[in-house]
Amino acid sequence: MPTPHNQAPLGAIAKTVLMPGDPLRAKFIAERFLESPKLVNQVRNMFAYTGTYQGKEVTVMGSGMGMPSIGIYAHELYTQYGVETIIRVGTCGAYSPDVHVYDVILAQGACTDSNFASQFDLGGTYSALSSYGLLHDGYQYAKTHHMNVHVGNILSSDIFYHAKSDQWQRWAKMGVLAVEMESYALFAVAAFLKKKALTVLTVSDSLVTHEATTPEERERHFLQMMELALAIA
Repeated sequence: MPTPHNQAPLGAIAKTVLMPGDPLRAKFIAERFLESPKLVNQVRNMFAYTGTYQGKEVTVMGSGMGMPSIGIYAHELYTQYGVETIIRVGTCGAYSPDVHVYDVILAQGACTDSNFASQFDLGGTYSALSSYGLLHDGYQYAKTHHMNVHVGNILSSDIFYHAKSDQWQRWAKMGVLAVEMESYALFAVAAFLKKKALTVLTVSDSLVTHEATTPEERERHFLQMMELALAIA
């Protein structure tokens, strides 16, 4: 049965789903890379397309912004649609001087300032990690294709406009490479449901150098991470 957020019939979504935050990026990926992409969901304009890539069925679906949004879609995909793997393909802001605009980050783990994990009643701090097999395959692909790739810890934040403008520097001192807003929830939901997840990010801006990309570039021009995610899907 379709969910309140997804009108796709059962069987219309592949076992592997690529999830950009922006539904227009999902549309772009589907139209550029998938053979015979079919629109299977457009509830709330959260577009989902299913097609094939090099003979393998893949779905590309937007997640929206933030952990509450991706938490809903990931849970429904894993539990209602039989999805086994979700690969987030998104953008991030660099915290490290060694990470530059257009570099690719493979998130080994995600820190957070969110209360998302409180639902699991763990009595401690949960370390949200990606699936090692996907991480390994992604890194091997990136090195083989001579990408500027970094592997490490990121921050999934609930706050985009932080009242403390220097707050990011505290995370940077702990070796956190970059900030985004979704991966902690994705990794936690995947772990709880015994599914697979990975985040592949392109650096869209730097809090260190103040380099930045345009909205059009973020939607259409981050091709390396898209190709990497599809290759390991």
